[in-house]
Amino acid sequence: MTIRLPDFKGGFRAYEPREEPFAATPGTPFTSRTVFSAAHVVADPFADATPDSPPAVDWDATLAFRRHLWSHGLGVAEAMDTAQRGMGLDWAGAAELIRRSAAEARSVGGLIACGVGTDQLTGPATLDEVRAAYEEQLALVEESGAQAILMASRALAAAARSPEDYLEVYGHLLRQATEPVVLHWLGPMFDPALEGYWGSSDLDAATDTFLQVIAAHPDKVDGIKVSLLEARREIDIRRRLPQGVRCYTGDDFNYPELIAGDEQGFSHALLGIFDPLGPLAAEAVRVLDTGDAKGFRELLDPTVELSRHLFQAPTRFYKTGVVFLAWLAGHQSHFTMVGGLQSARSLPHFARAYELADGLGLFPDPKQAEERMKNLLSLYGVTQ
Repeated sequence: MTIRLPDFKGGFRAYEPREEPFAATPGTPFTSRTVFSAAHVVADPFADATPDSPPAVDWDATLAFRRHLWSHGLGVAEAMDTAQRGMGLDWAGAAELIRRSAAEARSVGGLIACGVGTDQLTGPATLDEVRAAYEEQLALVEESGAQAILMASRALAAAARSPEDYLEVYGHLLRQATEPVVLHWLGPMFDPALEGYWGSSDLDAATDTFLQVIAAHPDKVDGIKVSLLEARREIDIRRRLPQGVRCYTGDDFNYPELIAGDEQGFSHALLGIFDPLGPLAAEAVRVLDTGDAKGFRELLDPTVELSRHLFQAPTRFYKTGVVFLAWLAGHQSHFTMVGGLQSARSLPHFARAYELADGLGLFPDPKQAEERMKNLLSLYGVTQ
């Protein structure tokens, strides 16, 4: 039985869906790597919401997805870019998400880290206002009992006039943090407003400033998350980190090789692509735990084509593909997103995402995924 899928040239192709899913079983956390999946939020499809209204979140489905990730041994990186921070999820919604997810993590013994930003600032801000916004969010995350991830700030990028401004703001926050944090460098391909972060559009100069922050406070930095989609730059930064500071790859194009590592080290992981890949990624890391890097690569390398597809430019819209696959996989009953972001990708993009994910066996019920894909196609006028 085949399904008729649109291609990128205005035509159609026949695809024969896979009959059996990838077999993965829940398990305990990993021993060789610390692995976080940045998790998406599930919208309430029955709320009378518009793209510019406060987000309406289905809390039951959102928390159920986090329990799914925890059950496979993955940590949850909460209220991050994948959760549509700044693209549909405002600070009030993120704060509620952090509180609920942190409480859920405590109840099930799940690993959690939460994003700390400045998105309560809605207009031009001074450096003092940026610091205060960061402090407010840091306090909430720490009070919730979660680890803090200091995210890149649009407001800081707009207010800073030199690398020294970044050194001052981050130094202040690190001195205040009660526990070691993760520093997150998100590249402009994910958010154009972050162009020139760390005081320069020259990545070499920006890297030097980034590393200067860490070197000044190594006891307050658990690790860094690098989301620049440049494997060589991440490896270079990784090799220059102080002893004991981890590198969490955020490179959704090159993650298998970065996690596997080389003779000089490896990256842990904090990845948006591990939202749809959760069970398969967990199985691969368990293989790596045995010392079998080759087996790890054999499992994870075939997933890169799907990841590169979902994260293709404009990269910031990768969340649409992530939620689309969650719907097909049965983790939610609908394909609706906060901010109306379900409209951010084309039908051919969805069709290719379905084909690649199905080929990997990511759908626990392939027949359900096929029927949902056909339903979406019919809404666009495609007959089978």
